[in-house]
Amino acid sequence: MEFETVIGLEIHLELQTRSKLFCSCSTAFGREPNTSCCPVCLGLPGSLPVLNRKAVELAIIAALSLQSEIQKESRFDRKNYYYPDLPKAYQISQYDRPLALGGFIEMKNEGVKRKINLERIHIEEDPGKLMHSGESIFDSDYSLVDYNRAGIPLLEIVTKPDLRSGREARLFLEELRCILLYSGSSDCRMEQGSLRCDANISLRPAGSKTLGTRTEVKNMNSFRAVEMALDYEAGRQAAILSAGGSIIQQTCHWDEGDRKAIPLRGKEGSSDYRYFPEPDLLPLILKSDYIETLAASLPELPSQRRIRLMEEYGLDPADAAILTENRSLGDLFEVAAGEYKDYRNLARWVRGDLLYLLKGNDRNPSEVAPSLLIELLTMLDEGEINRPVAKDLLANIVKNGTNPRELVQQKGLGRIADREKLQPVVEKVLAENKDAVDSIKQGRKKAFAFLVGKVMAATAGRADPEKVQKLLRELIN
Repeated sequence: MEFETVIGLEIHLELQTRSKLFCSCSTAFGREPNTSCCPVCLGLPGSLPVLNRKAVELAIIAALSLQSEIQKESRFDRKNYYYPDLPKAYQISQYDRPLALGGFIEMKNEGVKRKINLERIHIEEDPGKLMHSGESIFDSDYSLVDYNRAGIPLLEIVTKPDLRSGREARLFLEELRCILLYSGSSDCRMEQGSLRCDANISLRPAGSKTLGTRTEVKNMNSFRAVEMALDYEAGRQAAILSAGGSIIQQTCHWDEGDRKAIPLRGKEGSSDYRYFPEPDLLPLILKSDYIETLAASLPELPSQRRIRLMEEYGLDPADAAILTENRSLGDLFEVAAGEYKDYRNLARWVRGDLLYLLKGNDRNPSEVAPSLLIELLTMLDEGEINRPVAKDLLANIVKNGTNPRELVQQKGLGRIADREKLQPVVEKVLAENKDAVDSIKQGRKKAFAFLVGKVMAATAGRADPEKVQKLLRELIN
């Protein structure tokens, strides 16, 4: 029997605020454990939460960027469960009246356009973080708790069960991350936990509309891990169903080392959390003019920029996609394109050599001065330098911010066109390759190209090819 995979994602996004959701404790990453805590985020008796206005603003901007409908009245609820990293034994979240409903993301999977719909978007506080003594929860003798993360503002984005494979889930997350980075709501750093994803996955007979029993997969720390974990779980469920077995609703832990999903516990339902309205917070009331003001402040989103880069600069879809994926890289390209008009050549250098050097040196595109890139490409176009020299100069621009023209003058890296400098090199090449000279005199043209190559190699490609050819013919004759 053939099965169809059905996947829904729950994405948790840390909003880029300086203080926590209900108190003034810092949200800075990497501080000493349990040093960013107070009675409010630890849930000590007598403490009261105060809602962070900036967190609400960033949440609305993110939701608008995802085409969601902002609810003018929403409410906070208590989600009750016990776990060591939850100091209050409940989490302040939103349940039946969330911040936003609906929304969608459009993407392409193997050339096919797909629209993935969203169920809801709501605000909640983050729990703390368990730090295991071993590599994972399974091989640890003990775990420690760091409450620095407790109370950091989260945005939970819940999709409808519209995804059909691990790859599709990965593509969706990549597009979502790009949109959220453009919106400025979060830095989306998975390695720091500011973007996390849980997945619900089930299988059903191909053509059926009835959803199967789902499992939840957690602990996926990269987009690659999401793809592998979901493909593994789909395969595991297919094997069970094909053998006549049934799927148990449970939560699984993705083990990156062994590349398999390990069952942890039974999967909870909403009734297990005993939701009720948070008594210490009033309903969140949003006025229409406030929502409209935030909507008007939205930046150009990735899908809009891709289209504009192709239309305005004549770029192909691949170039436009790479320049859009990294907002700073696209900004660098567009500033440089204001003066350097060979847009396709500029795009090739930016998405190719420059991006490679930026990644290798852990630099941000915003650290590169567009004027230096323009200077470099202009020198290359006008024949003052060759491509190998241009690549070396670009590396100096990225590492040290060096002006390429000044470096060429200091180190004598410009093109060699002076006869006095070229003639000794040409004469040496002729003396070392007499067989080639004889071949040329017998009318064999390939030997001439061979000698030109030898001169270029001897000058590290800096010799002017036209001058080299002219001098070779003169000296051979």
